[in-house]
Amino acid sequence: MNGPEIQVGFAPGLAVFVPHARRRGATPLGTDGVSTLGHVVESLGVPLTEVGALLVDGRAVPVSYVPKAGDSVEVLPVERPQQVPGAPLRFLLDVHLGTLARRLRLLGVDTAYESTDIGDPALAARSAAEKRVMLSRDRGLLRRRELWAGAFVYSTRPAEQLPDILDRFRPELRPWTRCTACNGLLQEATKAEVADQLQHGTHRSYDVFARCEECGRAYWKGAHHDQLEQIVERAVALRSQHG
Repeated sequence: MNGPEIQVGFAPGLAVFVPHARRRGATPLGTDGVSTLGHVVESLGVPLTEVGALLVDGRAVPVSYVPKAGDSVEVLPVERPQQVPGAPLRFLLDVHLGTLARRLRLLGVDTAYESTDIGDPALAARSAAEKRVMLSRDRGLLRRRELWAGAFVYSTRPAEQLPDILDRFRPELRPWTRCTACNGLLQEATKAEVADQLQHGTHRSYDVFARCEECGRAYWKGAHHDQLEQIVERAVALRSQHG
Protein backbone atom coordinates (compact mmCIF):
# COMPACT_ATOMS: atom_id res chain seq x y z
CA MET A 1 0.00 0.00 0.00
CA ASN A 2 1.26 3.51 -0.85
CA GLY A 3 -0.95 5.50 1.49
CA PRO A 4 -0.34 6.79 5.03
CA GLU A 5 2.19 4.84 7.07
CA ILE A 6 1.21 3.91 10.61
CA GLN A 7 2.75 1.99 13.50
CA VAL A 8 0.83 -1.10 14.67
CA GLY A 9 1.52 -3.09 17.83
CA PHE A 10 -0.34 -6.09 19.21
CA ALA A 11 -0.83 -7.20 22.80
CA PRO A 12 0.98 -10.48 23.62
CA GLY A 13 -2.29 -12.41 23.78
CA LEU A 14 -2.89 -11.71 20.09
CA ALA A 15 0.55 -12.77 18.93
CA VAL A 16 -0.74 -16.14 17.75
CA PHE A 17 -2.58 -14.39 14.90
CA VAL A 18 0.13 -12.11 13.51
CA PRO A 19 3.30 -12.82 11.52
CA HIS A 20 6.46 -13.25 13.58
CA ALA A 21 7.88 -9.98 12.28
CA ARG A 22 5.03 -8.06 13.92
CA ARG A 23 5.23 -9.68 17.33
CA ARG A 24 8.05 -7.50 18.65
CA GLY A 25 6.54 -4.12 19.41
CA ALA A 26 4.98 -1.67 17.00
CA THR A 27 6.10 -1.99 13.38
CA PRO A 28 5.43 0.29 10.38
CA LEU A 29 2.61 -0.50 8.01
CA GLY A 30 1.52 1.21 4.84
CA THR A 31 -2.23 1.76 4.43
CA ASP A 32 -4.41 2.85 1.52
CA GLY A 33 -5.89 5.90 3.26
CA VAL A 34 -9.42 4.54 2.83
CA SER A 35 -9.74 1.26 4.71
CA THR A 36 -10.94 1.31 8.31
CA LEU A 37 -8.69 0.33 11.17
CA GLY A 38 -10.86 -2.74 11.74
CA HIS A 39 -10.17 -3.85 8.17
CA VAL A 40 -6.45 -3.20 8.60
CA VAL A 41 -6.32 -5.29 11.78
CA GLU A 42 -8.18 -8.18 10.17
CA SER A 43 -5.91 -8.01 7.11
CA LEU A 44 -3.03 -8.70 9.50
CA GLY A 45 -4.73 -11.89 10.68
CA VAL A 46 -6.57 -10.87 13.85
CA PRO A 47 -10.34 -11.52 13.91
CA LEU A 48 -12.23 -8.58 15.42
CA THR A 49 -13.92 -11.04 17.78
CA GLU A 50 -10.57 -11.12 19.62
CA VAL A 51 -10.06 -7.34 19.78
CA GLY A 52 -11.17 -5.57 22.92
CA ALA A 53 -9.93 -2.06 22.19
CA LEU A 54 -8.09 -0.14 19.49
CA LEU A 55 -5.90 2.68 20.75
CA VAL A 56 -4.51 5.39 18.49
CA ASP A 57 -1.85 7.44 20.26
CA GLY A 58 -3.35 6.17 23.52
CA ARG A 59 -6.92 7.16 22.61
CA ALA A 60 -9.67 4.57 22.06
CA VAL A 61 -11.17 4.63 18.57
CA PRO A 62 -13.90 2.53 16.90
CA VAL A 63 -13.14 -0.11 14.27
CA SER A 64 -14.58 2.33 11.70
CA TYR A 65 -11.73 4.80 12.29
CA VAL A 66 -9.63 5.48 9.17
CA PRO A 67 -5.91 5.64 10.08
CA LYS A 68 -3.90 8.77 9.36
CA ALA A 69 -0.20 9.13 8.63
CA GLY A 70 1.90 8.78 11.75
CA ASP A 71 -0.79 7.10 13.86
CA SER A 72 0.55 4.77 16.54
CA VAL A 73 -1.95 1.92 16.95
CA GLU A 74 -2.15 -0.53 19.84
CA VAL A 75 -4.44 -3.55 19.49
CA LEU A 76 -5.67 -5.00 22.78
CA PRO A 77 -7.44 -8.32 23.46
CA VAL A 78 -10.99 -8.61 24.76
CA GLU A 79 -11.45 -8.02 28.45
CA ARG A 80 -12.48 -10.92 30.65
CA PRO A 81 -15.14 -11.73 31.56
CA GLN A 82 -16.53 -10.78 28.16
CA GLN A 83 -20.06 -9.44 28.19
CA VAL A 84 -22.46 -10.45 25.41
CA PRO A 85 -25.38 -7.99 25.57
CA GLY A 86 -28.93 -8.47 24.43
CA ALA A 87 -29.48 -12.21 24.77
CA PRO A 88 -29.05 -15.11 27.20
CA LEU A 89 -25.55 -16.53 26.84
CA ARG A 90 -25.71 -19.41 24.39
CA PHE A 91 -23.07 -21.01 22.19
CA LEU A 92 -22.77 -22.53 18.73
CA LEU A 93 -19.76 -24.74 17.93
CA ASP A 94 -18.51 -25.91 14.57
CA VAL A 95 -17.83 -29.48 13.50
CA HIS A 96 -14.30 -29.55 14.93
CA LEU A 97 -15.30 -28.89 18.56
CA GLY A 98 -17.47 -31.87 19.44
CA THR A 99 -15.72 -32.72 22.72
CA LEU A 100 -15.94 -29.11 23.92
CA ALA A 101 -19.64 -29.06 23.01
CA ARG A 102 -20.34 -32.19 25.03
CA ARG A 103 -18.45 -30.84 28.05
CA LEU A 104 -20.29 -27.52 27.97
CA ARG A 105 -23.59 -29.41 27.82
CA LEU A 106 -22.43 -31.58 30.72
CA LEU A 107 -22.14 -28.35 32.71
CA GLY A 108 -25.65 -27.29 31.71
CA VAL A 109 -24.55 -24.58 29.27
CA ASP A 110 -26.88 -24.11 26.27
CA THR A 111 -24.62 -25.32 23.45
CA ALA A 112 -25.64 -26.01 19.86
CA TYR A 113 -23.24 -28.05 17.76
CA GLU A 114 -23.05 -28.96 14.10
CA SER A 115 -21.74 -32.51 13.73
CA THR A 116 -21.32 -32.06 9.97
CA ASP A 117 -19.65 -29.32 7.98
CA ILE A 118 -22.57 -27.14 6.87
CA GLY A 119 -20.32 -24.29 5.69
CA ASP A 120 -19.43 -20.91 7.10
CA PRO A 121 -22.43 -18.99 5.69
CA ALA A 122 -24.91 -21.40 7.31
CA LEU A 123 -23.07 -21.32 10.65
CA ALA A 124 -22.96 -17.53 10.66
CA ALA A 125 -26.66 -17.37 9.76
CA ARG A 126 -27.56 -19.71 12.62
CA SER A 127 -25.46 -17.69 15.04
CA ALA A 128 -27.39 -14.57 14.05
CA ALA A 129 -30.83 -16.20 13.97
CA GLU A 130 -30.47 -17.86 17.38
CA LYS A 131 -28.26 -15.15 18.94
CA ARG A 132 -25.51 -17.63 19.81
CA VAL A 133 -21.82 -16.95 20.34
CA MET A 134 -19.93 -18.76 17.59
CA LEU A 135 -16.95 -20.72 18.96
CA SER A 136 -14.44 -21.81 16.35
CA ARG A 137 -10.78 -22.08 15.39
CA ASP A 138 -11.67 -20.96 11.86
CA ARG A 139 -10.54 -17.34 11.53
CA GLY A 140 -12.40 -16.90 8.25
CA LEU A 141 -15.67 -17.90 9.91
CA LEU A 142 -15.08 -15.48 12.77
CA ARG A 143 -14.60 -12.63 10.28
CA ARG A 144 -18.10 -12.99 8.84
CA ARG A 145 -20.10 -9.85 9.51
CA GLU A 146 -23.43 -11.62 10.01
CA LEU A 147 -22.25 -13.42 13.17
CA TRP A 148 -24.16 -12.52 16.33
CA ALA A 149 -20.91 -12.79 18.29
CA GLY A 150 -17.88 -15.02 18.12
CA ALA A 151 -14.76 -16.20 19.89
CA PHE A 152 -11.63 -18.00 18.80
CA VAL A 153 -10.83 -21.25 20.61
CA TYR A 154 -7.12 -20.94 21.22
CA SER A 155 -6.16 -24.49 22.15
CA THR A 156 -6.56 -27.73 20.21
CA ARG A 157 -6.89 -29.70 23.48
CA PRO A 158 -10.37 -30.06 25.03
CA ALA A 159 -8.85 -30.08 28.54
CA GLU A 160 -7.56 -26.54 27.87
CA GLN A 161 -10.46 -25.34 25.72
CA LEU A 162 -13.10 -25.70 28.44
CA PRO A 163 -11.42 -23.64 31.19
CA ASP A 164 -10.52 -20.94 28.65
CA ILE A 165 -14.14 -20.54 27.52
CA LEU A 166 -15.38 -20.63 31.12
CA ASP A 167 -12.85 -17.95 32.05
CA ARG A 168 -13.73 -15.75 29.08
CA PHE A 169 -17.52 -15.83 29.33
CA ARG A 170 -18.26 -17.00 32.90
CA PRO A 171 -21.51 -18.80 31.96
CA GLU A 172 -23.92 -20.00 34.62
CA LEU A 173 -23.27 -23.67 35.33
CA ARG A 174 -26.09 -26.16 35.93
CA PRO A 175 -24.35 -29.55 35.75
CA TRP A 176 -26.25 -32.69 34.77
CA THR A 177 -29.24 -30.79 33.36
CA ARG A 178 -28.64 -31.12 29.60
CA CYS A 179 -28.33 -33.98 27.16
CA THR A 180 -24.74 -34.23 25.96
CA ALA A 181 -25.99 -35.72 22.68
CA CYS A 182 -28.54 -33.10 21.59
CA ASN A 183 -28.53 -30.24 24.16
CA GLY A 184 -32.09 -30.97 25.31
CA LEU A 185 -33.07 -30.61 28.95
CA LEU A 186 -33.05 -33.68 31.20
CA GLN A 187 -35.88 -34.78 33.46
CA GLU A 188 -36.07 -37.51 36.07
CA ALA A 189 -37.27 -40.85 34.78
CA THR A 190 -38.27 -44.16 36.28
CA LYS A 191 -36.54 -47.40 35.39
CA ALA A 192 -39.70 -48.53 33.62
CA GLU A 193 -39.71 -45.43 31.43
CA VAL A 194 -36.20 -46.11 30.11
CA ALA A 195 -36.21 -49.91 30.32
CA ASP A 196 -36.01 -50.33 26.55
CA GLN A 197 -32.58 -48.60 26.56
CA LEU A 198 -31.05 -50.68 29.38
CA GLN A 199 -28.96 -53.80 29.07
CA HIS A 200 -29.54 -56.51 31.66
CA GLY A 201 -26.59 -55.51 33.88
CA THR A 202 -27.61 -51.86 33.88
CA HIS A 203 -31.21 -52.73 34.64
CA ARG A 204 -30.09 -54.78 37.62
CA SER A 205 -27.44 -52.36 39.00
CA TYR A 206 -28.98 -48.89 38.72
CA ASP A 207 -32.17 -47.30 39.97
CA VAL A 208 -31.76 -43.54 39.33
CA PHE A 209 -32.28 -42.31 35.79
CA ALA A 210 -32.89 -39.20 33.72
CA ARG A 211 -34.19 -38.84 30.19
CA CYS A 212 -33.79 -36.13 27.58
CA GLU A 213 -36.99 -34.26 26.82
CA GLU A 214 -35.91 -33.82 23.19
CA CYS A 215 -34.32 -37.05 21.97
CA GLY A 216 -35.42 -39.44 24.74
CA ARG A 217 -31.90 -40.64 25.54
CA ALA A 218 -31.55 -42.22 29.00
CA TYR A 219 -28.84 -41.30 31.52
CA TRP A 220 -27.55 -42.95 34.68
CA LYS A 221 -24.34 -42.98 36.75
CA GLY A 222 -22.50 -45.57 34.73
CA ALA A 223 -18.88 -46.61 34.35
CA HIS A 224 -17.66 -43.21 33.14
CA HIS A 225 -19.44 -41.17 35.80
CA ASP A 226 -16.32 -40.63 37.95
CA GLN A 227 -14.46 -39.14 34.98
CA LEU A 228 -17.36 -36.84 34.17
CA GLU A 229 -17.68 -35.89 37.84
CA GLN A 230 -14.04 -34.74 37.82
CA ILE A 231 -14.70 -32.50 34.81
CA VAL A 232 -17.70 -30.99 36.57
CA GLU A 233 -15.87 -30.49 39.87
CA ARG A 234 -12.94 -28.73 38.19
CA ALA A 235 -15.27 -26.46 36.24
CA VAL A 236 -17.36 -25.55 39.28
CA ALA A 237 -14.20 -24.84 41.30
CA LEU A 238 -12.88 -22.59 38.52
CA ARG A 239 -16.19 -20.76 38.34
CA SER A 240 -16.17 -20.24 42.11
CA GLN A 241 -12.66 -18.76 41.97
CA HIS A 242 -13.82 -16.18 39.45
CA GLY A 243 -16.92 -15.25 41.46
